[in-house]
Amino acid sequence: MPENDEILSTEDNNEEPVVLRSGGDNENNNEEDDDVSTPTPLGKLNRNARLHYIATTFDFTASTPTAATAATWYLIGKDVEDLSVELNSDTETTKNILDEVSVQDNGYEPSVDVDTYYATPTDGDIYTKLKDIMMNRKTGDACRTYILEVIVDTDGTIHDAWVEEVIVKPTSYGGATGGVRIPFNISFAGNRQQGTVTFSGKVPTFATT
Repeated sequence: MPENDEILSTEDNNEEPVVLRSGGDNENNNEEDDDVSTPTPLGKLNRNARLHYIATTFDFTASTPTAATAATWYLIGKDVEDLSVELNSDTETTKNILDEVSVQDNGYEPSVDVDTYYATPTDGDIYTKLKDIMMNRKTGDACRTYILEVIVDTDGTIHDAWVEEVIVKPTSYGGATGGVRIPFNISFAGNRQQGTVTFSGKVPTFATT
């Protein structure tokens, strides 16, 4: 990798993203350290610059995005080699007898498939909740929680983030040798809100804007 590239690294998929500073000699970087007011945009982003968390409490006694400011988050990524948010845009195109075309835009129905979650009791609340949903066939608000999406695209300490209500449903359980798998689907359920995230140790904290 070129010496002057901006890079993002983690020791493993469950750890805090660490932005490594580059782009100049040490003296220039020391001078940049004195100016923290204007974060520098990064170049081509590594995949771990896009972070996806699930709130582990599934507590909808206060089902608003602001409740996510106090959530405990599980970072999706361990054992996962490929993960995308499918936007599933919904549009309808019609043509009338005058050959005029109109497009009805019905928005999006985003979803995420996590195909390689291994049942891991030491994961704590997220494992306990997935086991409860799949074995007790839970539905509705019992499957509802928040997703937190973070994009680290500058070398600053405050990062753009979004929270939204989601429905989490295991799609199967069992699998081949290597471990018990609980693949699950995340369906976005609305009340999306933009905010910011800061990290303390390995823990993200969401703040509304």
